[in-house]
Amino acid sequence: CLATLIIMLVGDTYTLINYVSFINYLCYGVTVIGLIVLRWKKPKIFRPIKVNLLIPITYLAFWAFLLVFSLYSEPVVCGVGLIIILTGVPVFFLGVYWRNKPKCVNRLIESLTCWGQKLCFVVYPQCGSAEEE
Repeated sequence: CLATLIIMLVGDTYTLINYVSFINYLCYGVTVIGLIVLRWKKPKIFRPIKVNLLIPITYLAFWAFLLVFSLYSEPVVCGVGLIIILTGVPVFFLGVYWRNKPKCVNRLIESLTCWGQKLCFVVYPQCGSAEEE
């Protein structure tokens, strides 16, 4: 989010759209690959919606073409897009992977989560004491 705000303030909108579209295509493709891997490794789990595997495989063929074409035509934009994605890795390690955090770090993460929820109106915040009705 911070990297996107900096790019919006410094760069033009066309470049930002290119960064975001490359990131979206990459994430969609990885999601479809995950779907295929789960269908192969865990075929018995419940799936509310089940599609023929030909559809995601066809999608991946087009996805691979678009991704390779993007990497070939605009390698700098794709590289910056990958850097934007990789800025989330430290956040993941600090917030999710690191299990035995000090209490002050846990409190900081919880307050940031609560603040973000209130700011974006995405989830009813469950921080602090519960309000009595």
